Amino acid sequence: MTYQNYSLKQLQQIDAAHHLHPFTDHKEMREAGSRIITHANGPFIYDSEGTEILDGMAGLWCVNIGYGRDELAEAAYAQMKELPYYNSFFKCSAPTPVLLAKKLAELAPKHVNQVIYGSSGSEANDTALRLVRHYWALEGQPEKNRIISRKSAYHGSTIAGTSLGGMEPMHKQLNGAVPNIVHVMMPYAYELALPGESDHDFGLRAAKAVEDAILEAGADKVAAFIGEPVMGAGGVKIPPMSYWPEVQRICRKYDILLMLDEVITGYGRTGEWFAAQTFDIEPDTITTAKALTSGYQPLSALLVGDRIAATLVEKGGEFNHGYTYAGHPVACAVALKNLEIIEREGLVDRVRNDTGPYFAKALQEHIGGHDLVGEVRSIGLMAAIEIVRDKATKERFLPAGSAAVLVRDHAIAQGMMLRATGDTMILSPPLIWTRETIDMACGRIAKALDLAKADLRKR
Repeated sequence: MTYQNYSLKQLQQIDAAHHLHPFTDHKEMREAGSRIITHANGPFIYDSEGTEILDGMAGLWCVNIGYGRDELAEAAYAQMKELPYYNSFFKCSAPTPVLLAKKLAELAPKHVNQVIYGSSGSEANDTALRLVRHYWALEGQPEKNRIISRKSAYHGSTIAGTSLGGMEPMHKQLNGAVPNIVHVMMPYAYELALPGESDHDFGLRAAKAVEDAILEAGADKVAAFIGEPVMGAGGVKIPPMSYWPEVQRICRKYDILLMLDEVITGYGRTGEWFAAQTFDIEPDTITTAKALTSGYQPLSALLVGDRIAATLVEKGGEFNHGYTYAGHPVACAVALKNLEIIEREGLVDRVRNDTGPYFAKALQEHIGGHDLVGEVRSIGLMAAIEIVRDKATKERFLPAGSAAVLVRDHAIAQGMMLRATGDTMILSPPLIWTRETIDMACGRIAKALDLAKADLRKR
């Protein structure tokens, strides 16, 4: 590899001189120097100094089948030799996007049978926004264009994705969001439930916020509600089981489309192929990306329900939308092989029946009782650990997020990669994790918590 001719310091200097990273304080990072990841295998990543780190984030919520899978490299190589690229414009297609669309329709809920490709979840959410507004225009209701989203939601980093999301710092930097998008409360019982309020009742109250927003605007003005089945980047916020059935009832009552963002939860993360199946949701669109290829190639797939697709085909004429790399034949070849591996190795069933329940149990037993931990929650193979100063009052450390960053840094030093989001530590490991891997992770996180606790005592 050509990078082997460079030292860590040289790579860091070049990185600082030319590379602007996502979601980064560039001055801070350049002073500290970036961590250079050079190779990976199975559940582990390795940096330029040879440090082995257990990857608790599956890259960025995506490497579901783990690293070093020769089959995916071979699928990409074979497709590159045969047809490295052709577009999906001009009434053209290629075998791999055609066959992948068929496969996705087989895996998706029964009423979802169409696919629009892109290269990222952000692109897919852009497409979803345009599609639902276009749908209502085709149905003779162009004024039905308001989208209801949620606070702290994450739907990507494009202008439309940022606008759909509910991250206030992103909105502030955008300085002018896409209009007619409103945000309501998130279904996060740990912080928002009233004293004595049950999870069931809290879920109904959080769903009512959606109905209130519909009534405030007028149902004839609201196009859709968008939500992540489990809020991912916002802190793995898992809704009560009463929430999604009530949201779906409300959407049907007022004839509002239901858009699911499954960029994180799709392809096995919750123990089903899609979290729509976990929560028994019947959405009109499902945004997917990330684990579709296990991150080995950039690819997104917006899955479109029959209701929208029928109108688009029969009434739509030309849909003036698309991307150069939509349905890229190499990315689709990798996706097909990735889905084959997930099926062959039974990873979805394993998460549902074995590792998911064991993950939840191990986290509670080894992490939940720690003095710094206010709550541990998980579903499938995704989890959150709330860092608090006081378990009883849920008081946080100040400044906000500082304690979680401390835990994260200690965890990485202990050979455990996880992410800090505000005061929340989040985990989304590869689906290939075993009980042994889970035990290893819990031991390293517990050690990081102990070290962070010692540091915090000195403040």
